[in-house]
Amino acid sequence: MRVALRALAWLALAIGLVPLTGWIGSSIPRNSAWTEPAAGVEIMVETNGVHTAIVMPLVTSQKDWRSDFPASDLGAPNRPYTHVSVSWGEREVFLNTPTWAELSPMTALRAATGGDGLLHVAHYVRPAPSPDARVLRLREEEYARLVAVIEAQVASPDQRKVYPGYEDWDVFYDAPGRYHAGRTCNQWTSNTLAAAGVRTGWWTPFAGGVMKWVAHPRGTSKA
Repeated sequence: MRVALRALAWLALAIGLVPLTGWIGSSIPRNSAWTEPAAGVEIMVETNGVHTAIVMPLVTSQKDWRSDFPASDLGAPNRPYTHVSVSWGEREVFLNTPTWAELSPMTALRAATGGDGLLHVAHYVRPAPSPDARVLRLREEEYARLVAVIEAQVASPDQRKVYPGYEDWDVFYDAPGRYHAGRTCNQWTSNTLAAAGVRTGWWTPFAGGVMKWVAHPRGTSKA
């Protein structure tokens, strides 16, 4: 009994330390000298409170995403889409948990110990800024670097499988990489932003650790 209680105490301590270390790690900046330009390519960083994604214009002079993420893969391909939201995560969590309430402890444990990666791609029509979808301006060369990082995650259409999304405007694609506790969906977001040169946290296992580096839209309260 003494050994079991000691083990439980250590487990409780470890669980309690995860939020603390996540807060500390996300507060240490990468690209600390970076400043947001007054003008440039406008992207968004969005969150549902647990997961984060990068929202980009569907077509710019630097990149046309329609060849990588064709609307024909969607259930509703004929809407006038203007933006594409891209995120990366663990296959089983993405495909088998349409809502976070349906995330089972076993699925979460398997994901934390290692799982295959998957891209989630949603298509939007003129998304409005909000506390959960914050605009971030990038210089053209920074956006080009962001595009290059995401392109490296995209398999060609003839070498990937397409999985239905949760709605008729989103879809999943096979993607490289292994998901684990040290490389979460939110870490993917901050790593991608950091590779573009944007200021963000070093270790961001939680959505809040990503979002705290992106300014709230004017006229909205902090989330």
